[in-house]
Amino acid sequence: MLKIDSLYTEYTNELGQPVKAAQDINLDVPEGHFFTLLGPSGCGKTTTLRSIAGLERPNAGEITVGDVVVFSAGRNIFVPPNQRGFGMVFQSYAIWPHMDVFGNTAFPLQVGKKRYSTAEIDAKVMKVLSAVQLDHLRDREATKLSGGQQQRLALARALVMEPKLLLLDEPLSNLDAKLRELMRFELKRLQRELRITTVYVTHDQSEALALSHQVAVMNQGRIQQIGTPRDIYERPQTQFVADFVGTTNFVDGRVVAREAGDGCYVIDSELGTLHAYSVDAVKPGDAVVLSIRPEDVHLSEQQPQASVNVWRGIADQKVFLGEALDWQVKVGERTLLSRTHPSLRTPIGQPVWARIEPGKCVAMPAAAELKAAA
Repeated sequence: MLKIDSLYTEYTNELGQPVKAAQDINLDVPEGHFFTLLGPSGCGKTTTLRSIAGLERPNAGEITVGDVVVFSAGRNIFVPPNQRGFGMVFQSYAIWPHMDVFGNTAFPLQVGKKRYSTAEIDAKVMKVLSAVQLDHLRDREATKLSGGQQQRLALARALVMEPKLLLLDEPLSNLDAKLRELMRFELKRLQRELRITTVYVTHDQSEALALSHQVAVMNQGRIQQIGTPRDIYERPQTQFVADFVGTTNFVDGRVVAREAGDGCYVIDSELGTLHAYSVDAVKPGDAVVLSIRPEDVHLSEQQPQASVNVWRGIADQKVFLGEALDWQVKVGERTLLSRTHPSLRTPIGQPVWARIEPGKCVAMPAAAELKAAA
């Protein structure tokens, strides 16, 4: 539905220096999917979104929505943003303070090129207000809505034109933590019910994992990895992706041998010999970095039955989080982070066994970061 080929955007900063905001961006978003651009500030995600919207004019590349090319540097095509027919919700909701809920939602229909009757406007507005659960507040002044209600009103205004594509730029960042969690559910429900193709920009990893069909992790203007939320989290391809999306243990090692089974290897590491999984093919002698999520470091006071990836350590620190315990466990000279159920009550300073499934030790070539940035 949305296809981006070799998009490149460069601009000059206030010091007159060139900034490569987006470099060689290639995306293919299927119809009805929720696609997220995830990354730290300055990684190029908003520049990419604004390029899709028509608010930025890239230096190179092509953007196609459906069968319509909205931008092509090579063919000198640039469709203005107001003619692309996309819906967009910004970080600041830009609600009209002098209008009520109905008036804010109806505004795009009233000023657009296509003329609608009063009855048609009423029907379309009430349909989207019902979808965002604001139909009972149609006459309320916009300034008297809560933050979450204003966010839903901004969504309703973007949806009322039945856009081919919905673009969302950090729309939840101004909400408090609890409301942000509630709005994630609302956004997911709306997207599923309306099946509208959505591109979402955020720096919040939990938001990206919770909402998306696919996630593109960006850094320094480039896409580091594209995949499902589970793939991004469980099978990171670079050290940056592993570190940015969630918390992880990084363990240096070197490949000793390949085992039977796709992607299975024996690694000589800081923890000793361990068995691991690698997405990329590696060979004996290669330096690797292992990513091991804390929740995959299983702790017990009794020695596990497993024959590989088991170590005796010492409980060094623990933090009670209510639904979980975060641990620091010393294994030789190395400290491992672990997250367990709070039922484990091993005192600090006492021995504890750590076990890791081989498939949860994800090995990446140590030079992956250098290759990705090249």
